Amino acid sequence: SSEAVTGKRADLSKFLSGRIGEAMLSQKALEDIQVDRGALQLRDARIDIAQRSLQSAQEGAEGLPARMLAALGVDNKSDIKIIGRDAVSALEKLFSSLNNRHGQRFLFAGDATSTQPFEDPSQLISDVRQMAVTATDAADLQTQLDTYFNTPTGGWQANIYQGSASITDPDAVNGIDPAITELVRGLAVMAVAGDDAPPALLTQDNASLRIAADTVASGQINMIQLRSKLGVIQERLTEGLDALNSEELILTEAFTNMTMRDQYEAATILKELENNLEASYMLTARLSGLSLLNYLK
Repeated sequence: SSEAVTGKRADLSKFLSGRIGEAMLSQKALEDIQVDRGALQLRDARIDIAQRSLQSAQEGAEGLPARMLAALGVDNKSDIKIIGRDAVSALEKLFSSLNNRHGQRFLFAGDATSTQPFEDPSQLISDVRQMAVTATDAADLQTQLDTYFNTPTGGWQANIYQGSASITDPDAVNGIDPAITELVRGLAVMAVAGDDAPPALLTQDNASLRIAADTVASGQINMIQLRSKLGVIQERLTEGLDALNSEELILTEAFTNMTMRDQYEAATILKELENNLEASYMLTARLSGLSLLNYLK
C-alpha cells in the first residue's frame, strides 16, 4: 500500500541487499547538498544586504560634489551652507545604512558582529569642526584629517567607529574600509560648512571645501569598486548554487531509479492481495457455518 502511494520501496534493505550502501551514500550526498545550499544562500543574503547598504550610502551623497564646486566657483555662501546641511543628511543616511543587520549580526562591525558600529554623526562633525577651527590653513587641516581618519588611534577609528578593525569573514566589509572612510571624510568637512557660524577657514579660503568635494567624488568611485568586489563574490555564489542544483538533479534521478517502485505494478499486486484476502474471509465464513445437520438438510 505504501509503495503504491509513494512510489518508493518500503524495505530498501531487502530490495537492494548488497547495494544498500550505495543508496545510503547517495542519500547522504543529497543531504549534504541541502546543507551546502543553505550556507551559500546565507552568505548571498548577507552580501545582498551589504550591497544595498553601500548603494544607499553612496547615493546619499549623489550630486553633492558637483553642487559644492559650482557654488564655490561663484562664491555663493548661501548655497554652500545649504549643501553643507545636505551633507549632514547624507552622513546620517550613511551611518544608518552601515548599521544594517542580517538577523542579529551587524554587517559592518567587523568581527564585533553584536555591536552597532555607529551612533549619529554629531560627534564626528563636532571633531571635524574643531580641527577646522584650529587649523592654520588648508594644508594643516588635511594633515589633521589624515591623522584623525587614517590612524588606529585617530578619532574616527578609536571613538566614532564602535566595531572591530579585524574581519574574519572574507565576505564582510567593516565600517572603516578605506572607501567608506574617504566618503565620510569629505562629507564631514562639507557638513561643517553648513553650520550657522562655520569656521573662518571654510569661509575665507575655498581650498578646503574643494578638497572635500573631490574627496567625496573619489569616495563614491571607490565605493563602486568596493561594491564590484562584492558583486564578484555574489556571482561565484550564484555559480555555486547552480552547480549544487545540477548535482542534486543528477543524484536525485540516480537515487530515485535505485529505490523507486512502479506504482501501477504495486497497486495491481495490492488489489490481488485484497481479492485473495476477501476470498479467504468468505471461505472461512462458509466453513464456519458447515455442520452435519446443515449437510443433511
